[in-house]
Amino acid sequence: MPGTRIPASTYRLQFNPQLRFSDAKALIPYLHNLGITDIYASPLLQAKRGSPHGYDVTDPSHLNSELGSDEEFDAMVAELHAHNM
Repeated sequence: MPGTRIPASTYRLQFNPQLRFSDAKALIPYLHNLGITDIYASPLLQAKRGSPHGYDVTDPSHLNSELGSDEEFDAMVAELHAHNM
């Protein structure tokens, strides 16, 4: 299929209160320099407050507020796009 991009290397980010959207944004240039082409990020959705893993989702229509704001998420995505990731 023309235009389909196949990942060359993927790095998994496990979001939690110690790794927030702004933290991930700061890592992107480093990961790009390592040759990472794609990010697998989970979990992103609103989970039970204080969840250590984030997989106990309470609202699948919103990002987890403990990970950052919608604007911080958008800034992380923009950084990924800026690095063709």
